[in-house]
Amino acid sequence: MNFSQFSVDKLGREVDTVFLALPHGVSMNYVPELLQIGIQVVDLSADYRLKDPSLYKRWYDLEHPHPDLLKQAVYGLPELHGEELSGAKLIASPGCNATATILALAPLMGWREGDRFISDVKVGSSEGGAKPSEGSHHPERQNAIRPYETEGHRHEAEAEQELSRLAGREVKVSIIPHAVSSIRGALASVHSWVSNVEEVEVWKRFAEFYRGKPFIRIVRRGFHPYPDPKYVIGSNYADLGFALDSRLGRLTTFGAIDNMMKGAAGQAVQAFNLSRGFQENEGLKIPPLRPG
Repeated sequence: MNFSQFSVDKLGREVDTVFLALPHGVSMNYVPELLQIGIQVVDLSADYRLKDPSLYKRWYDLEHPHPDLLKQAVYGLPELHGEELSGAKLIASPGCNATATILALAPLMGWREGDRFISDVKVGSSEGGAKPSEGSHHPERQNAIRPYETEGHRHEAEAEQELSRLAGREVKVSIIPHAVSSIRGALASVHSWVSNVEEVEVWKRFAEFYRGKPFIRIVRRGFHPYPDPKYVIGSNYADLGFALDSRLGRLTTFGAIDNMMKGAAGQAVQAFNLSRGFQENEGLKIPPLRPG
């Protein structure tokens, strides 16, 4: 493989699919032209994730120049949109914190009461991307447990969009990320309030919702009874679990992912596989670096 200057004309002669890993607000300028010449696009930025164009002004401070394409784009979370991904020409790959939050909450939508949820996400430094800052510098970040974007994390918009669709009503989600001193991995602890719920009911709900999903693992028993990013890093797996505090009526669901895999590149490949009719795990048959 070689690095080369970007050229739409050259791509049109040589490739069938383009994966875009560009900053937010940049890929939207390339996608229309790529689609026009018949190239499939898998976009890893947020530029086509949201269906409502007005949300881009609110969350990204920009007017979306191609609102018509937002309807065409398929949100690339295979566990929710597997059928829609078949034959998709434009795939909007989800954000990492949104992925962990959505997967942890999805089985509860349309099942129990509640329309407000809090997702506390612990994240490694690779979530900050390639552009360094003082806060992401590892000597500064070491031993830190630092909340950030506490009043409106951008991934809330896509989490609310997807969960509201599942619930059949408007759902609000507060996502509060915390920078910790790991490099890779994200763990979402999502809190909700329930009444008259037995643990076995939650078990059944998760098992039924994710039956046949090859990259979902339900964690509940063993030496580590709850999801931990340590045991998914390097893989495309999402480990999910829950804790039910019957005394308080609190149900906390957990989602652990490698933010570079299931939260980014791995999930993009998974969605691409489904869109092209390949085996869903093609190119992703990689065990975690530390199997649980």
